[in-house]
Amino acid sequence: MHFDAPSPFVQGPLLQRIVDDLADKGWSQQDAFLPDALIAALAQECRARDAAGKLATAAIGRGEGQAVREGIRGDRIQWIEPGQAEACDLYLAALDELRRLINRTLYLGLEDFEGHFALYPPGAFYQKHLDRFRDDDRRSVSAVFYLNRDWPVEQGGALRLYLDDERSLDLAPLGGRLVIFLSGDFPHEVLPASHERLSLTGWFRRRGDAPR
Repeated sequence: MHFDAPSPFVQGPLLQRIVDDLADKGWSQQDAFLPDALIAALAQECRARDAAGKLATAAIGRGEGQAVREGIRGDRIQWIEPGQAEACDLYLAALDELRRLINRTLYLGLEDFEGHFALYPPGAFYQKHLDRFRDDDRRSVSAVFYLNRDWPVEQGGALRLYLDDERSLDLAPLGGRLVIFLSGDFPHEVLPASHERLSLTGWFRRRGDAPR
């Protein structure tokens, strides 16, 4: 399937709103970030990879300290790389436009982006955590893009973002919604859902020497 380049969605006011939000409050939520056809293609790609056994149970930690602990995290994931699928390449291109604008405006020195598909089976969750590792501060800005079409809020699966010690915000995983936040500033969790929940999760990273 061929898609038109998503340039109308990755330039101008939409991306500027994200950057303004990051500067003002450290997080942003933008709906309808990409066209419906591209969202559907990304969801299809995620399900096809899962059906082929390519999505693996996600671990926590890094390096030799990695471990699968389903009592903390229950999603299945696979990293995305350029050249694997047209839909993924268009998504990565959109985020690279955002990375360039963040660097031009906020001077964060973001070097690259790493990301993966995440499939949460019914009932799966991810306990409260920070995206930045204690021994590796390269992850600077987190990005979550949801692929769930026609998602009733009562199905659950919200991203709970902890704004400070007293306030939190629940963001439903609505298809086409992009959530961006500073990786080291906002603890968050994924609440369980009654239905399968799909997303693309990733991080803009600064330069560093530590391995992924």
